[in-house]
Amino acid sequence: MLQTVVHGPVLAVHFGDWEFTGNITTIDLVAASTNALAGALLARRPDHSKKLTVVGILLVAILGGLGGGVVRDVILNRIPAAFTNPAYLALSVAFGVVGYFVALGDGRLFREGLFQFATAVALPWYAIAGAYACRQQALPIFAALALAVVTPTAGRYLVDVTCGVPPKRFVRSEWFVGTALLTGVVWVLCYDGRLNVW
Repeated sequence: MLQTVVHGPVLAVHFGDWEFTGNITTIDLVAASTNALAGALLARRPDHSKKLTVVGILLVAILGGLGGGVVRDVILNRIPAAFTNPAYLALSVAFGVVGYFVALGDGRLFREGLFQFATAVALPWYAIAGAYACRQQALPIFAALALAVVTPTAGRYLVDVTCGVPPKRFVRSEWFVGTALLTGVVWVLCYDGRLNVW
């Protein structure tokens, strides 16, 4: 049954256990979905491809999509949102399927461009979700900035390790980590300045 619940100024839409809006859920779902797409595309790239089966590619997509959020929630000692809200897994699988079929098609430049786009979209959203989770628990700004970096990087780390390649974040990560940190700084300043989450 569809429910609409108002949490302060935020409207939350539920369908049973499925939640798509409310607090930071929408931002988290966008990050998980685009990271899952990037994970599936990455698993098919020549530098990562280990001749994974369809199931293997979908599992890599799930690792990429959910990894950052699960690591964030475990660090914060709470049940991962991906385990209580089926929308995370469903969207990660759906975007993994899209990534699988896109990777099979022609047009390597298109696939690489789509991978870069998905990574660029997921990065700031996951950085914001990490910083938000810390500030919600009244943790120091340093912790919020640390999770603004860890949350978007954990999924890619799991994908790289699963595919048997050196984690990219340890080899060439300056722009990625720098962007995540900058996103965290800007968002924390806005959040602590009492601006709306969005």
